[in-house]
Amino acid sequence: MTRERMVSGHRGQGLAFKVALAGGILASLAALSMAGAGPAYRLEALALGDAFSMLRYGAFIAFGASGLGLVSLLIAALTRRLLPAVLGALVILAGLALVAVPWLQLQQARSVPPIHDITTDLLDPPAFEALVAPREAAPNAVAYPGEETARQQREAYPDIQPLMLAASLEAVRTAAEAEAREAGWEIAALEERRLEATDTTFWFGFKDDVVIRMTETGDGVTGDEVRVDMRSASRLGTSDVGTNAARIRAFLEALERRVMPQ
Repeated sequence: MTRERMVSGHRGQGLAFKVALAGGILASLAALSMAGAGPAYRLEALALGDAFSMLRYGAFIAFGASGLGLVSLLIAALTRRLLPAVLGALVILAGLALVAVPWLQLQQARSVPPIHDITTDLLDPPAFEALVAPREAAPNAVAYPGEETARQQREAYPDIQPLMLAASLEAVRTAAEAEAREAGWEIAALEERRLEATDTTFWFGFKDDVVIRMTETGDGVTGDEVRVDMRSASRLGTSDVGTNAARIRAFLEALERRVMPQ
């Protein structure tokens, strides 16, 4: 290897390192921007629209970081330097991983209907009582939105149905309370046949309200049976991105396991 080629290789390695470092810095800034959007909104440091802008800007910055990682990788390949090539590849992966977060959320939002109030009983949805005041202070309504929402739910979530449990009302109520507390919900009301609670999402701190209605259906001959209906509704936003349906599924499945263990 000639002296000129050695010098050129060292220069190329140095340049590849610098470009990879710049990409790493951008990826770090993107991660900070995206991770901080939720807490900034929760602490009321930013309005919701500004917090979402932080997410978008973070995604753009992450995309730029991947671009720098690709440039570093190309320089390293041309100068045949392994270490900067590895660093460049890592920057590309980090940037793409960060971009994937909002992209996957967008795809999820597009795959579900723009509704935010889900219930197991579309004809007679459980009504909020204890949580009327906080819901009236929020953008979304207290009352169930109506037939258009019901139609979209039937099409998107046909599996959201009442849960029938061969158990006493007391056993079901006790299990429902235990499951709600284990889920970290803030219980607003606990009565003989109903439970109301609020679930706060981890990242942005969005509050979704839940009401559970328990109805005895057994005839006293075949034994106790309780029908459990559940409604989960967001206080904010047109679309819940499938969150409320997922919450109902998870809760009812856990409740059934708790009441009727295999």
